[in-house]
Amino acid sequence: MADYDVIVIGAGPGGYVCAIRCAQLGLRTACVEGRETLGGTCLNVGCIPSKALLHASELYHEAHDTFEKMGLMGASPTLDVEKMQGYKKSTVETNTKGIEFLFKKNKIDWLKGWGKIAGPGKVEVDGTVHNAKNIVIASGSEVTPLRGVEIDEKTVVSSTGALDLPEIPKRLAVIGAGVIGLELGSVYARLGSKVTVLEFLDQITPGMDLEICKALQKQLSKQGLTFVLGAAVQSAVPDENGVHVTYKLRKDESEASLDVDVVLVATGRRPYAEGLGLSEAGIALTDRGQVKVDEHWRTNVAGIYAIGDVTPGPMLAHKAEDEGMAVAETIAGQHGHVNYGVIPGVIYTSPEVASVGETEQTLKEQGRAYKVGKFPFMGNARAKSYFMADGFVKILADKETDRILGAHIIGPQAGEMIHEICVAMEFGAAAEDVARTCHAHPTCSEAVREAALACGDGAIHV
Repeated sequence: MADYDVIVIGAGPGGYVCAIRCAQLGLRTACVEGRETLGGTCLNVGCIPSKALLHASELYHEAHDTFEKMGLMGASPTLDVEKMQGYKKSTVETNTKGIEFLFKKNKIDWLKGWGKIAGPGKVEVDGTVHNAKNIVIASGSEVTPLRGVEIDEKTVVSSTGALDLPEIPKRLAVIGAGVIGLELGSVYARLGSKVTVLEFLDQITPGMDLEICKALQKQLSKQGLTFVLGAAVQSAVPDENGVHVTYKLRKDESEASLDVDVVLVATGRRPYAEGLGLSEAGIALTDRGQVKVDEHWRTNVAGIYAIGDVTPGPMLAHKAEDEGMAVAETIAGQHGHVNYGVIPGVIYTSPEVASVGETEQTLKEQGRAYKVGKFPFMGNARAKSYFMADGFVKILADKETDRILGAHIIGPQAGEMIHEICVAMEFGAAAEDVARTCHAHPTCSEAVREAALACGDGAIHV
């Protein structure tokens, strides 16, 4: 008789959601986590603390740059970094304690320590072996190192260190113009840093719709961020003046340098599998170090599954959560399912960017006939009242059937509005279905309806 029906290794968004769903389905469940708190990278040093700082810095910016325009007069607030860090910490604690409560509510055993697969149906945690009918690997990811740059979490920091800086750097270099780099770069730009973003490629946010990329770069440039594209960073060496960064411009191999106070290395993440005993257990990996899984998240070893960042696909907390629920249902004998064509992505800058489904570039590569419906927030009354009308909604639909294939939003509340399109796509809706759905006025969501209308006879307010 196994000690557990399921042992989940890792208590990040994928792992803890998987464990809770397993328990809800009547499976005796344990979750292994070596951190002092549950929630993984996302809740502790990722999604949640970064959103707290984004929110605080946005309000600080509004108070300094927008309040007077609205007739809100008075002295602008000053910045207390220690108190802001305290606010961030309390936000994290509230969420991690919430997960601990959910574990107790659902009678999930928290096996405190670092887990290792010790054989079929066996997980070793700090020297103690636990038996399980099924094992789910949800170990997440870690920062990808950059050759020539050594992270010390003081002046050369990863996203973890960037969330805990004791003071606002006067000069900040961000290596990598992906989601993490742009979000944290925008935080410090709003708080007074001179931010320079160094990106190896010739565009920011690789993989996103090109029109959105260009619009976002333009908006962030207006906010004071400087972009150097096609820059291959060679080194980042701390000295008495801060950090000396050297890089080559790929277009002509010319060398350049930059002196800053802090460098943020935001060059992506890689699967975290250290100490899990995957090779000893015979678990197959991809060339990129990801755990190979089939369409039901099963590894090549019977009874062992894997989900989230440690497997192929986008490294997104909500993707991991969906997989966690699906695996739990699969183990329980149900039919777990994840629609990978309808997984939204959000960049929490200001303006926000949100996308789901195909881009114009992927549709062209497929040779698929499509049509575009666009609507600018300049035609939306609510967005204009926010002073946030520089953006648009773009819906891509099949040219013949009108079925929605993807959507891209840059503007206020984009991360909330994208889910209307996600639901529509999940049900196989046409752009006309969204266009014929009444939207409350005045809301920013009206821009989504207008973009849907633009896929047909045309938008109304432009």
